[in-house]
Amino acid sequence: MQHTTKTRSWAAKSLAALLAGFVLTVSLPGTAFAQAASEPAAAAPAAPPAPPAAAEAPAAPMNAVTQEAVENPFGLRGMWTSADPVKRGTLVILIIMSVWSWYVIFAKLMETRAMMKSARASSEAFWKAPSVKAGVAALEEGSAFRYIAEQGIKAADNHEGSMAQAVDKNTWISMSIDRSVGNVRGRLSEGMAVLATVGSTSPFVGLFGTTWGIYDALVKIGLSGQASIDKVAGPVGAALILTAVGLFVAVPAVMGYNWLVRRNKGVLDETLAFAGDLQNVLLSGKR
Repeated sequence: MQHTTKTRSWAAKSLAALLAGFVLTVSLPGTAFAQAASEPAAAAPAAPPAPPAAAEAPAAPMNAVTQEAVENPFGLRGMWTSADPVKRGTLVILIIMSVWSWYVIFAKLMETRAMMKSARASSEAFWKAPSVKAGVAALEEGSAFRYIAEQGIKAADNHEGSMAQAVDKNTWISMSIDRSVGNVRGRLSEGMAVLATVGSTSPFVGLFGTTWGIYDALVKIGLSGQASIDKVAGPVGAALILTAVGLFVAVPAVMGYNWLVRRNKGVLDETLAFAGDLQNVLLSGKR
């Protein structure tokens, strides 16, 4: 009994010690958690410094407002305002050449269109007439085909009783018609020399302006002693604009020249065909 009582007493003490240790281990994490929770609470007063960040937010709109559209100082307007008389004169010459070439292109276009229309009308009206003179009266006044027909009839009617009798009548009529066709060919070629000249010389005119502009820019850079990119890019870039203008003038002139040569060839073929048929009719004596 005494041993059992001691054993129970020892067990009770051991159980009490275990309970005390369990309570201690449970209470320590709670204390650590309480301390961890208390630190953010203590750090909470540090939050008020946040407003300066909010105050910096309007900085972006202020920067956006200060941005302004700046005009390109190296464009065509900038080149004109900063150019000397040589570069300005070169640009004016190129503009005149461009206007001149476009005028020739449109004028020749209208002329060849009218002649092609007259060729179709002559093939329908002239050859259906009972006589050559009646056919001439049916042709359009002032057209190339009426001019050729009138010259042929005039040569046939005025051969007798003049110095033309020294030449055979058939040869005389053929010479008159060929001469009138040559006049029409010369009329078709009017203005073509302008397009050829503009197309071949305008690039070199622009290149002259560019060379002069680069030389002037290098002289100014040498006198100022500053060779930064803004000192070089502006004058040189403005000078190169003249080369671009020269090419802009030359390309339409060359293309218009080749196109009009092709149209003139078509008109001249129609004219030669009409002149050949007219010559055969006049040589046959049926007027």
